[in-house]
Amino acid sequence: MVAFLVGLATGVLSGFGVGGGSLLMLYLTMFAGVQQYAAGGVNLLYFIACAPAALWSHAKNGLIERPAVGWCVLAGVPASIAAAFFAAWIDVNWLRRGFGVLLLYIGVRELRAGKKKKPSDPEGAAPGRTGRDGKTSLPDAG
Repeated sequence: MVAFLVGLATGVLSGFGVGGGSLLMLYLTMFAGVQQYAAGGVNLLYFIACAPAALWSHAKNGLIERPAVGWCVLAGVPASIAAAFFAAWIDVNWLRRGFGVLLLYIGVRELRAGKKKKPSDPEGAAPGRTGRDGKTSLPDAG
């Protein structure tokens, strides 16, 4: 039951742009006793389940820059394959440390970033981006 609630909570947080996959990894490795590699696999399955809804929402709001998608795929596929081989080669303790450092870096960066306001935004305006269709989406987490 706890695992179900954690999955539900991280899914909801992902919808708000909070990086539920990172939180899921922390839960699985620190509290559920799942090995790092297995937790990474669960996290990938989690992403595959959540990504279509996010993609549909972003496409509906006109927030996808199609030319950028091509470049991201061209760079992302080989980088993902290389990273998978590297993760299988490296000792799991170093993998955990690297993941911890990455999470600390992201956390500090987010804390230091604060809330940025565009000069053209009027006081009290709702945060977010306006898509090509004129609709406003939720703000990005990063």
